[in-house]
Amino acid sequence: MEEGLSRREIIKGVGLVGIGAAFAKIGGMVSKAEAKGGKHEKWPWPYEKLDPAKTAEIAYNEWYRVFCGAAVIGSIFMQLRDKFGEPYASFPIDSFIFLEGGNVGWGTICGSNAGASVVSNVIIGPRIANVTEGHEIADEILEWYSKTAMPVFVPKDPRSNKTGIIKTTSNSPLCHVSVGRWMKASGKSIGSDERKDRCARVAASVAYRTVELLNDWKDGKYHSSATWTPVKSVGITAQQNCGNCHGSSVPMPPMKK
Repeated sequence: MEEGLSRREIIKGVGLVGIGAAFAKIGGMVSKAEAKGGKHEKWPWPYEKLDPAKTAEIAYNEWYRVFCGAAVIGSIFMQLRDKFGEPYASFPIDSFIFLEGGNVGWGTICGSNAGASVVSNVIIGPRIANVTEGHEIADEILEWYSKTAMPVFVPKDPRSNKTGIIKTTSNSPLCHVSVGRWMKASGKSIGSDERKDRCARVAASVAYRTVELLNDWKDGKYHSSATWTPVKSVGITAQQNCGNCHGSSVPMPPMKK
């Protein structure tokens, strides 16, 4: 006021300065975001070989906190966070809790499989970055999961099923098929402690296998063993065993001639 400016003019001036500062800050944030996105994204992320058994134990216990998908992601990324800091320190592991129950309880892809796909493609990179191993590991995990009697991993201190657990082969990467077949074989309900422990062990088994494959990749000796190529085989993105659940009513897609 001593300089002859009105109160309104002072407020207006301060507001303009504040707005300018805000835009400068936003501009910096945008620049940083652009540096991390699109064509500027850089792969692979730093990776050091991990102990599969240690990873599986982490995944088993994390399942009881964040369930299948986030447990698989966290079991690997938390260790890499301790080793490297960024970019893992900023990765929102817990947000992937939505993968629970085959994606928010809809029984689609098992969250453990989805978590393994996230891990392999984040560390190694996506196909559009001209790398294929992340995609191939995700593909291999799906096939391995479908063909393997689960769960494979046995935790050091099981929370349930302490005397043993029934193993079942899902013939599918889907949550509702995998869990449903185990429930039928075991006679246990979806809310039982035994079913929960079974799924925790499945997440641990997937985390174990994922680290084995990532370690092979790190050593430069990874080669995919996956054999199922759905589009080439049946003309649509699908599993190889639709008839197991859907009978003879499965529609046949037109095959390209």
